[in-house]
Amino acid sequence: MSTLIDLRRRIQSVRNSQQVTQAMKTVATSRYRRAQRVVVARRPFWHIFPEVAISLTRELNLAEHPYLQVRPEKKLLVTVITSDKGLCGAFNSNLLTMAAGFLGEKEKDSQLAIIPIGKKAVNFFKASRWPVAVSYSDGVEKKISAISQSLNQYFDYEFTRQNFDAIYVLYNEFRSIVAPRLTVTRLLPLAADLSGQPAGHLEPLWEQEASIMINYLLKFYLQTQLEHLLFESQAAEQAARMMAMENATRNAEELISDLVLLLNKMRQAAITKELLEIQTTVEALQ
Repeated sequence: MSTLIDLRRRIQSVRNSQQVTQAMKTVATSRYRRAQRVVVARRPFWHIFPEVAISLTRELNLAEHPYLQVRPEKKLLVTVITSDKGLCGAFNSNLLTMAAGFLGEKEKDSQLAIIPIGKKAVNFFKASRWPVAVSYSDGVEKKISAISQSLNQYFDYEFTRQNFDAIYVLYNEFRSIVAPRLTVTRLLPLAADLSGQPAGHLEPLWEQEASIMINYLLKFYLQTQLEHLLFESQAAEQAARMMAMENATRNAEELISDLVLLLNKMRQAAITKELLEIQTTVEALQ
């Protein structure tokens, strides 16, 4: 009888876990839809604005601008964007595995510094051999604008003073609900072809001095790209968590079905045994 009681308790425990995973799936779904709307609405601007900034830079032939200076990559600054929370499948582990491989390859020829964003990345790089320049955690998804502004100033200061030769960002790019795409992008220097102008091109009329406007646009470009990467990672995170909680809920349902079937078999065996004992007793009395 104690076995039946233990089995009932286990079934109830699994049902409680299923209710938790179902609730977490509902929350993740709501957050995913909100993040997806932001990403889909802003992607056209995020993807077109770099071309516009580079095209305007080509107009003035500003090859000497600090953001366009391509140097041998002896000192690298690498930013890794993960989530603050877990329960999102292999979202963080796959990215951190790729980051470890990328850094291991780059450290053969370069000095590295890391900027982890998200608790998972912060905890990972605390125990690593790579130095951490600055880190961001605790509510990253609510501080995207503040983090992008802070990083914009930090990247501008470090790169223009040639403290780093290149800045890379590793993150999960949102592509579909099924799986994000692990992405490595070089944020600085910008890859711009400043040779020549397209045929039939009309020169813009600058309301202020052109070099001042271009300098502002390139800094604005840097901040918008940082926001782009953070929002992409957030949308991919919520999609991964939604799928993970859906799988957990489904697995709990299957486990409950197996346990209920086992419970019914045990009850049937116990009833059959009692009936046999009663029948044997009746025959003995006769």
